[in-house]
Amino acid sequence: MAGLFESVGSGGAAIALDEFEASILRSLEVQMLELIGPPPGGPVEDPLAALFAEGPSEAPEDPALLRLFPDGYGGPGAPEDPRTVERAAEFRRYTELDLRARKRDDALAVVRALDGLGGAGGVLEVGAKEFPHWLGALNDLRLTLGTRLEVTDEEQDLYELPESDPRKPLVIAYLWLGAMQESLLEAVAD
Repeated sequence: MAGLFESVGSGGAAIALDEFEASILRSLEVQMLELIGPPPGGPVEDPLAALFAEGPSEAPEDPALLRLFPDGYGGPGAPEDPRTVERAAEFRRYTELDLRARKRDDALAVVRALDGLGGAGGVLEVGAKEFPHWLGALNDLRLTLGTRLEVTDEEQDLYELPESDPRKPLVIAYLWLGAMQESLLEAVAD
């Protein structure tokens, strides 16, 4: 079970992480929280005001953030007519804050679970309620690393990088997260 999920029945899964694996996963999730950033203007105390808060209308410049928060209309390679740009901006304005909040919640759920190990390795159980958070957090990490590594569907040479390639640690993390994500899906499906 080391580093991969196994079914524990009832829609749950468990993963055994050594101290090093837990530390790496926690570090990646903390970096994800930093990338996503805090809510604009800080946390909103009034739930009604939060419902009507408007987010940004401009797409992020960082390619990783753009991958996490893509345009709702148009997209890479699509012609940019003014109406599509307007629709994309409006869609982003009303959805991005909620999407950012959900991604923050996902990453925080994983960090808190890892903190429960007390800085050491151990076995973590992910119940049916925590499953969406873990799946979302792992997916966000893979999307971000894949963007940073410029992974494309055609690019399969990740396994063949020489040890001297500076991307090697990120590739190892990317592949490990993919295996972890797949094992989580399989474990919960059992």
